[in-house]
Amino acid sequence: MRLGVNIDHIAYLRETRKINDPDPLEAIFIAKRAGADQITIHLREDRRHIHDSDLYRIAESSFLPLNVECCSETEMLHLVSKVKPHRVTLVPEKRDEVTTEGGLRLSQTLLESLKILRDNEIQIALFIDPNIESIEKSAEFAETLKVPIAVELHTGKYANVSLMLNSNLSRTHNSIQDLNLDRKALQTMLTQEIQNLKEITQHALHANLKVYAGHGLNYANVRDIVNIQGIEELNIGQSIIARSIFVGLEQAIKDMRELVG
Repeated sequence: MRLGVNIDHIAYLRETRKINDPDPLEAIFIAKRAGADQITIHLREDRRHIHDSDLYRIAESSFLPLNVECCSETEMLHLVSKVKPHRVTLVPEKRDEVTTEGGLRLSQTLLESLKILRDNEIQIALFIDPNIESIEKSAEFAETLKVPIAVELHTGKYANVSLMLNSNLSRTHNSIQDLNLDRKALQTMLTQEIQNLKEITQHALHANLKVYAGHGLNYANVRDIVNIQGIEELNIGQSIIARSIFVGLEQAIKDMRELVG
């Protein structure tokens, strides 16, 4: 299984002081040495962490394939297309969100955005909620455009349930109120989320879509996702960068690499 390392949080740390350190560019060389398969960055419309200059420098310097997450706005896609990343993963954005809160709404208006990527010969992935409707719409886009399309399954709900069940999150100020349930209910939800991800993965494969996954994955919960047959790639960021504070970035990536296999 491939491991994409998202380095947004390195840029986020830089932006907390509005200076030039740490530089996310340095991370791409460490990631390669540690066994990562891909570099992932999210160029948001508000440029809250990764900036245009980061995109240009990383695209020029990365020995690893570059996966750029961005919204579907035409202006953004033309900008990203200039650097010819290996792949663009379209994600939804809200300006007031802390992190991406859900999957794309797959309407017909998205087709024009996808055509920009197709015409620039950039691989396409769609960040979607794990449901059949999103899979079927993604497959419809692939058929219309006559190009392969991958889906990245949003694992956020699985990750949140896992945290509330298996960590002390419920006893902290960041407890997720909607998941403030007893352990039996949380275990049932976790089992259901894993089963749903398995079923949706198979549905996607039958629709000739490649399947990736990401969001909220960490060292404690990633194995259940690794064990799902058919998922080719995981994109993981915050947990790796958080661990790197204590063990260093190279070791943090190596530790995740070992879990992902």
